[in-house]
Amino acid sequence: MRILAPAQDGFARRARAFYVLTKPRVNTLIVFCAVIGMFLAVPAGLPEPFVVFCATVGIACVAGAAAAMNCLVEQHIDARMARTRGRPLPRGELAPVEVLAFAGLLGGIGLTVLHRAVNPLTMWLTLATFVGYAVVYTLFLKPRTPQNIVIGGASGAMPPVLGWSAVTGEVSADALLLFLIIFAWTPPHFWALALYRTEDYARAGLPMLPVTHGQAYTRLSVLLYTLILFGVTLLPYATRMSGVVYLLAAVALGARFVHYAWRLHRDYSDALARRTFRFSIAYLFGLFAALLLDHYLPY
Repeated sequence: MRILAPAQDGFARRARAFYVLTKPRVNTLIVFCAVIGMFLAVPAGLPEPFVVFCATVGIACVAGAAAAMNCLVEQHIDARMARTRGRPLPRGELAPVEVLAFAGLLGGIGLTVLHRAVNPLTMWLTLATFVGYAVVYTLFLKPRTPQNIVIGGASGAMPPVLGWSAVTGEVSADALLLFLIIFAWTPPHFWALALYRTEDYARAGLPMLPVTHGQAYTRLSVLLYTLILFGVTLLPYATRMSGVVYLLAAVALGARFVHYAWRLHRDYSDALARRTFRFSIAYLFGLFAALLLDHYLPY
């Protein structure tokens, strides 16, 4: 077993702390949806590999910077919540000025790559997404309104639009359909988490929906938004953006999600809410993977 020297061990810990700031699991989903948008934007064939690579790096860097800024702004809130008190800032592993510098450097690199190697539109849209999440959502929406997730979901729904614009230099109606899918997916996804973390959010003083309106109202909202999501996911087939393979996947995944939401509404448990939250992540991966598969089938 290899033993690290104290200096090496300290460097590894700090490097991991900076990595954790970028919320890598969330970032993976963001980048995945952005890359799918890049491939769907090309009617036939594949997008240019260099553009895909540079756009992926740029979007990932800016998303990581936005996550780091969120951690910086919410460090005192994170310290009061069981789910987040293990993050680097509450644990004292990094100083706020280090996090600010890291976010600025990472975001600057990402925006520069997008502007120079991709196109200015993608850079500006990515910057707007950064501001929407790190400033509008984190500073103004999240601590003030239980509709924070609904309104702030616009920023989280941008990745496929960014990918689309990276390849085409424009935003089409099909790109906005991808945006609408994630926008409709965000409330049931996040409220499933909020349901079994209600005490955490109440302790932190955040006006999440189950804190302000109660669990029964939130469970009904999850069900209603899941039904809306089901309808929205049928639009790519209705507009002939996709074919029957995507339709079958959307119906199967959507039916499963609605089943989870119905059970939450009728027979709630924290364990079921956790399973619903986890399924919602797999759902989005599966839905966008089905879009990609369908896109390349020889109909």
